[in-house]
Amino acid sequence: MNAVVGLGKCAKAAVGAGKMVQPAAEHRGCRVSSNTGQASCGSRAGQGDLPTEIWEKVKNHPCYSEEAHHHYARMHVPVAPACNIQCNYCNRKYDCANESRPGVVSEKLTPEQAVKKALAVAATIPQMTVLGIAGPGDPLANPEKTFKTFELVAKAAPDLKLCLSTNGLSLPDYVDVIAKSKIDHVTITVNMIDPEIGAKIYPWIFFNHRRYTGLDAARILADRQLLGLEMLSERGILCKVNSVMIPHINDDHLVEVNQAVKSRGAFLHNIMPLISAPEYGTVFGLNGQRGPTAQELKALQDACEGEINMMRHCRQCRADAVGLLGEDRSAEFTTDQVMKMDVKYDLEMRKAYQDRVEDERAAKAAGSKEELGELAREVSEITLLVAVATKGSGLINEHFGHAKEFQVYELSTSGAKFVGHRRVDVYCQGGYGEEDRLSTIIRGINDCHAVFVAKIGGDPRSNLIKAGIEPVDQYAHEFIEKSAIAWFRSYLDRVKSGEIQHAKRGDASIRQGALISAA
Repeated sequence: MNAVVGLGKCAKAAVGAGKMVQPAAEHRGCRVSSNTGQASCGSRAGQGDLPTEIWEKVKNHPCYSEEAHHHYARMHVPVAPACNIQCNYCNRKYDCANESRPGVVSEKLTPEQAVKKALAVAATIPQMTVLGIAGPGDPLANPEKTFKTFELVAKAAPDLKLCLSTNGLSLPDYVDVIAKSKIDHVTITVNMIDPEIGAKIYPWIFFNHRRYTGLDAARILADRQLLGLEMLSERGILCKVNSVMIPHINDDHLVEVNQAVKSRGAFLHNIMPLISAPEYGTVFGLNGQRGPTAQELKALQDACEGEINMMRHCRQCRADAVGLLGEDRSAEFTTDQVMKMDVKYDLEMRKAYQDRVEDERAAKAAGSKEELGELAREVSEITLLVAVATKGSGLINEHFGHAKEFQVYELSTSGAKFVGHRRVDVYCQGGYGEEDRLSTIIRGINDCHAVFVAKIGGDPRSNLIKAGIEPVDQYAHEFIEKSAIAWFRSYLDRVKSGEIQHAKRGDASIRQGALISAA
């Protein structure tokens, strides 16, 4: 199907003001290299790649900047429980403490509770820079609660960036309100532009006081999503598009989705794996629909990367997530705890802390640049993946047995490129290793040639070596990219000398079920 979706009679009524979706909008916010013709845009872009006004919006937004996500935190406030569509991959749950996926929260908040919690978190976590509303339903199906929350937060904490995530069905109706509310970042979930495919993903939508199903529902939704994206882009609001990769349903089709959203001004495209463990109770989970493997996901992301960058560091966060991406500190900020806090919101303290973070980022960039200079002398076709255990700050600073996830980098003579993460169960339980969990960890990083850790015990070390994965602990507490490049140079030297023989690794699994943390 053509990437431009035609408007059916239902969608014409849906658009409202008579505005039709245009074939394409000018792609905004990126500079194009005169050498390659490729735009430097999105999560990997640096200060020199973007216009100043765009850089200011993304430099400390952990979802819009891959580099920033090592250093800055975000929080989601669950003030929007109602939803206006049904997705076959979604089941909105409450009190599911071990689950990390959209639609899950431990408690809902009023706008007043949300602003108190935002102040408490920002005072405690000075690197928290973004306040988002992502559910557990759809924020624009709960407009009064959503925009009241943003209004209160903007007055109480003017330094926080405001972020909204939506399915896009109601988006065209609220673009002006979003702009007036000083919301600079909007994420839209777009899983299809072909109604035939959409009908397999969405059982129904509720629009204009009526429930639509089948092709009509999918057609209205797709048209409204693309129209809303274009309207936001015209107003200079940065838009990220999320897409769920569902094997044999929309996986090939997402290349067309990528082209459609790029042409309408999307800043970043995030293709995420379907989470379909049966215990979550979703339609896809109960009917046996599988999620993608690690290599299937990476291949699709690679195929879509070009003028619009792909977001590779998404954690498919809960609707009440707090902290750095990959960690969850929401248990520290329950409503009961927050209401008892004497919160002192110190803007100067927060600014001073973030200035130190920027100094750390500069040091990290300088170290990577030095190693890249050495790597530039190498001539090799070898490309490989490595896993990294980290607590954040761009450092190799996590013990293998304590890791809840591993960040994955692709190494080549071009440098180190972040390509994703792998969630795992914690290996160490009460000071002892759980051998059954070690096998699942190995499956999760099976496509990696090495794993970088701050420390590792003898048993997991020997088992990793048997599996063909090299444990690397000599770079403990050093910067990830600098260390990975240095190790890669030594790897190439070992290949050249005949000490080792380079071989491709197999595929890896993506963790589906709820995590099991350390006891």
